[in-house]
Amino acid sequence: MTGRSTYSEAALSADVLVIGGGLAGTWAAVAAAREGAQVVLTEKGYCGTSGVTATAGPGHWWVPPDPQLRAEAIRRRQLTSFGLADSHWMARILDTTWRTLPTIANYYDFSVDDSGAIHYRSLRGPEYMRAMRRLTEDAGVRILDQSPALELLLHNDGSVAGARGLRRQEQQEWTVRAGAVVLATGGCAFMSKLLGSQTNTGDGQLMAAEAGAELSGMEFSTYHTVAPVFSNMTRSMSYAFATYLDAAGRELAIPQGPDSTRALARELLKGPVFCHLGRMPDDIRAVLTRISPNFMLPFVRRRIDPFSQPFEVTLRGEGTVRGTGGLRVIADDCRTTVPGLFAAGDTATRERVAGATSGGGAQNSAWALSSGLWAGRGAARLARERGQGSERPVGAIGGAGLRPRQPAAAGPSAAEAIAAMQGEMLPFDKAIFRSGGKLKHSLSVLDDLWRDLRASLGGRGLALAKARETAALVASARWCTAAAYIRKESRGMHQREDAPQLDERFARRLLIGGTDWIWTRFDEPVPELERAAS
Repeated sequence: MTGRSTYSEAALSADVLVIGGGLAGTWAAVAAAREGAQVVLTEKGYCGTSGVTATAGPGHWWVPPDPQLRAEAIRRRQLTSFGLADSHWMARILDTTWRTLPTIANYYDFSVDDSGAIHYRSLRGPEYMRAMRRLTEDAGVRILDQSPALELLLHNDGSVAGARGLRRQEQQEWTVRAGAVVLATGGCAFMSKLLGSQTNTGDGQLMAAEAGAELSGMEFSTYHTVAPVFSNMTRSMSYAFATYLDAAGRELAIPQGPDSTRALARELLKGPVFCHLGRMPDDIRAVLTRISPNFMLPFVRRRIDPFSQPFEVTLRGEGTVRGTGGLRVIADDCRTTVPGLFAAGDTATRERVAGATSGGGAQNSAWALSSGLWAGRGAARLARERGQGSERPVGAIGGAGLRPRQPAAAGPSAAEAIAAMQGEMLPFDKAIFRSGGKLKHSLSVLDDLWRDLRASLGGRGLALAKARETAALVASARWCTAAAYIRKESRGMHQREDAPQLDERFARRLLIGGTDWIWTRFDEPVPELERAAS
């Protein structure tokens, strides 16, 4: 394959390769194995502790199988999706989640309420992921921990043939040839110190885009969560009871609930903001450590009583982790536009369930479970049709961070590139209070940064993995910024100061792709919008 490194044989082979060992990845691996597939799962960290679920108290979109109740739940979700969700997918998610969660009872100790009823809706993240690790192992899946994927392998016809990566501890390469691949690497939080997101750097989206995959919803990436400045403990439920104060102790007029983010960000741009949680009712305080087991730890360590003593807060950007953007899926089995490639969890767009609002919360956990199952089954069935294809030649297609175009050229280090990217993606005046001028400037900075790292950034061993991760971070930043620039309106979490109104001409999904050159188009083109975008 012209311009691509080739491999004549693989170190490992499987029917299905799952890249990512969080909630969606483990469900995908289990589903594929239950279809009779031989499955390998690779994880950048340690499967069972890595990712945002492992540090959370994940709730699930949980509605009994009553037609009226489910129709009402879907109707309410549609009202907050700003025209971009899909009732068919919502119904599937509700049904799959309801039927599946109870099946892990042999691995997870569900809570029981005072009446003796089992509580399935909300789970304790650390225990949930420990259970998923055991379930995955018992399904016969081979797990490669500390093994980040670096690039996809393709057949000559453009279909996916597996992937190549690095074993961190041995500092040796791995290659897995597979009949189908599921990407479940999470979203991208731009290393904002969002709890549990340090491994969520957009790796899967970059690998897929290099193979020609399309992304969708990347403009919906402005969700932020309040946290103490001294901690990454971004568990937001308790802040529904917050009283916010300025540095002089004066109470600030910041509303309670989901509309508080922009008001809080405006105050943070003026100076330090403090809060206390004195409004929290006693009955919730009594069960807080069960709802969010790790929430109190940062306060205990600093000997702060958050219910009576003010503490300084900030906002942590969540990017596409609790935004909605990701790889576009084009069928019920979560296949992408690249043959043989599937996407699940935060790696895929969640527009079909969340629309233009946050992909976090109950619907996100339900999506991770459901999309993982669907992608795993779909990948297993496709692999059964295609076979592993280990006798066919393949090419490795990774570019930025792996194969510098000018090895001797001077360019930014990985740390410098990440700092420059964060300078465009994390400041509140750019990330939350968007405008065409700001977005255009940021996109120019990020495009220049991409060209520089594309030309020179690389390495060996662990430095190679870091370079590749850096490229994924910058690529994700460019897609989010470009999509936000093209969507010249305010819809859901995407708010533009220079276009504050909802424009019904934009009530359609915005697709984006490309690496060196980024393209955009709406999924249902409107001529005047296409001209405006150009």
